[in-house]
Amino acid sequence: MANGIILIDKPQDWTSMDVCGKLRRLLKEKRVGHAGTLDPMATGVLTVFVGRATRGVEFAESGFKEYHATLRLGMETDTQDTTGTTLSTSALRPTREEIEAVLPPFRGDIMQIPPMFSALKRNGKKLYELARKGKTVEREPRPVTIFKLELGEQLSETDWRLVIRCSKGTYIRTLCHDIGQALGCGGVMASLRRVEAAGYTLSDCVTLEQVAEAAEQGTAEALLRPIDTLFSEHPALTIYGRKEQLCRNGNPFRLAGEDGLFRVYGEQGDFLMLGQRKDGEMRTIKSFF
Repeated sequence: MANGIILIDKPQDWTSMDVCGKLRRLLKEKRVGHAGTLDPMATGVLTVFVGRATRGVEFAESGFKEYHATLRLGMETDTQDTTGTTLSTSALRPTREEIEAVLPPFRGDIMQIPPMFSALKRNGKKLYELARKGKTVEREPRPVTIFKLELGEQLSETDWRLVIRCSKGTYIRTLCHDIGQALGCGGVMASLRRVEAAGYTLSDCVTLEQVAEAAEQGTAEALLRPIDTLFSEHPALTIYGRKEQLCRNGNPFRLAGEDGLFRVYGEQGDFLMLGQRKDGEMRTIKSFF
């Protein structure tokens, strides 16, 4: 039975759920879920959880993500990216200095208005369903954090590379749109590649073609990473005897030491849980055995 994390370099024009559906068939496992949706036009790191590891999705979704985006200046669309209908164009071509001058307000904790073409819901309807009918509704600004926003190389007369590290819930195409508005010429996202998510990078990823080839050879499960790699920043500890029994029954137990989050293992090396020790008592945050 397949259990673990597989890092996929998501191809363009696939939805994140398309990838999960393909992996269900290749790995012959119904329990497959992803953390951090990528739009169809985006590529890069998609963290996919298989089998019992799906219990860890919530922990991967909350971490920061890093992207390389292409900002195209001189136009606006209804989707805030190049897949949409053009609403306006401009002949203005800001210089590097002018672009860099407008970036500081977009760094740190900011408020961002989600785009109409998004999966957020209003009265049970997804916003993109309303947008496709030509409807626009008021959206409340949401807090997000931009940890890093750097202007990279100029790719063409209109296109610039952006390097972005941000919190969960950040819309990169909205960031491109807002930067374009600040410059007075409009802007859209022309491409997006996620290079890091949940502590994993592109170097950790495999392609769907590689998974398919491994599945034909009966070695696809070897591509799965253990679920405890998701919590590698937390120290590990091993418990024995009665404490392990209590842990496996979901009960707290006394364990002296510093407070904090820990990867907890059993006597035989099994990863049991992400646990929290506080005031000498260990409690289960999430079990994985």
